[in-house]
Order: sequence, then structure tokens, then C-alpha cells
Amino acid sequence: MKQLITLCMLLLLSFSFSTAQQIQMPQASPSARITQKVGLTDVTVDYSRPSTKDRKIFGELVPFGNIWRTGANGATTLTFTTDVSIDGNTVPAGKYALYSIPEKTSWTLILTANTELWGAIGYDPSDDVLRFTAEPQKLKNNQETFEIRFENISDSGSDISLEWEKTRVAFRIETEVDPIVMAQIQEYVIENPDPEAGQLYAAANYYYSNDKDLNKAYNWISQSVDEDPQYWTVHLKAKIEAALGMKTEAVETAEDGMELAEEAGNPDYVRLNERLIQSLR
Repeated sequence: MKQLITLCMLLLLSFSFSTAQQIQMPQASPSARITQKVGLTDVTVDYSRPSTKDRKIFGELVPFGNIWRTGANGATTLTFTTDVSIDGNTVPAGKYALYSIPEKTSWTLILTANTELWGAIGYDPSDDVLRFTAEPQKLKNNQETFEIRFENISDSGSDISLEWEKTRVAFRIETEVDPIVMAQIQEYVIENPDPEAGQLYAAANYYYSNDKDLNKAYNWISQSVDEDPQYWTVHLKAKIEAALGMKTEAVETAEDGMELAEEAGNPDYVRLNERLIQSLR
């Protein structure tokens, strides 16, 4: 019995000792994740962020002409929830590792299917999905910590920018929006015998914002306002009327929209209607 107790005490001490040895320390290159909605697509970047720490980066720490993990630690990855276009090439929805080959005047950027490597160890060009080039730009100020960011975001695209030390390299991704939205409008509005007011508003707004058939947009927004007049739907109706050259009707509708906005306590839409009225007089 004494031997059993002694053994249990030793096991307990051993467990306590091993637990005490687990010292947590800050990562030299902390991990980061950023997700950006681009059009209708979620784009997620997972990467680690090394810092310069008084070192010369490109050409020394990261040699020119060599494959680079485009970050630190494990492979940097990009995930797309729908197909995207990069450098004129379609990249199917999925997760990819982002590698690069830095040079003084041109970088080769690589999307590869193998996302499980530690850095570039074991990298195999046969796993490549896409290779394309981008021109490096010189930053005015030093970027101490490597950063990947989304810039110049539009309704259907975004630049992905890589910045470290005094170097910036960017490439653009484009996503398909119009075919998806138009298919939804076809299903929920055009082919639907009883579309909801919100669906009618969304379809009208898309047509107005993308220079499509304004007569269809006007019919839809008129139905939406008749079913459920809201200050934002009435304002859109006034804008479409103005675009169609229906100035008198647009002023009257904007006045109705301004009244609804005042009742709702929304000064922004009050001002939007005021400016629209002023532009029509």
C-alpha cells in the first residue's frame, strides 16, 4: 500500500513538473488572419508576420531568385469561397498556398494546391495552380512588419498588397458578381408572380447602380413603394425618375421621401432628398 501511495505521489510530481515547463512566449512572427468580402466572395488570408529587426530583407534574408513562403512559419494561404480571376486566369474556389520568387524588377507569384508545407520545404512545382508576375514598387516609408492587406476594393474586385521593408507588390483579384445577381433577379423577381417589396427594391437598385434597363427598374421600385413605402425605397424611386427625365415626378417623390425620413429621424436621407430636389430645379 505504501508503495502504491509513493508511486502516485511520484506520478503527481512528475505531471506537475512537466506542466510547469510549458512556458508561453510571444511568437517571433505572430500569425494573422484577415477576411474581406469582395463582391459576393469571402477572401481569407492566413499568414505569419515577420519583422525587419534591423535586417536587410530582400536580396539577403530573402534571396532574389529563390522560392519564398511569402511570410514566415507555415505556408501563407488564400481561400476563396467562389471562383476568382487573377491575371486573367480563373482560379476555382478553394484554399491555396501563396509562394513567391522575389527579384529586383519582377516577382513571380505562385498559387499552389499543397497548403500543408512548413514554409517552402518540400515545395513541388507540379502542385502549382497558377504562376503570374507582378512589378515591385518602392515604399516611401519603411514597413517594419510584413503585412498583407486588401486595397482598392470595388463591387467585384480588390488588390491584394504585400508590403515589407520598403517593397510593395500587389496583384488584383476579380470575382463574378453580375451573372450571380442577374440569376437571382430572374428567379426572385422576374419569374416570381408575387415578389416581396425588398426583392423588388434590391433588383431596382442593382439595375439603377449598374446602368441597366431603367424602365424595368422603375416598374420594380414603383411596386416596392406601393407595397411598403420606406424612406430609402422612395428615395431610390425619385433617383430613377430623375434619371429617366421625369423631373416633376422626381421632385414630388423626393419630397415624400424627405417627409418619411424626417418621421424616421434619419437626417442623412433628409439631406439626400434635399440635394436631389435642388439638382432638379
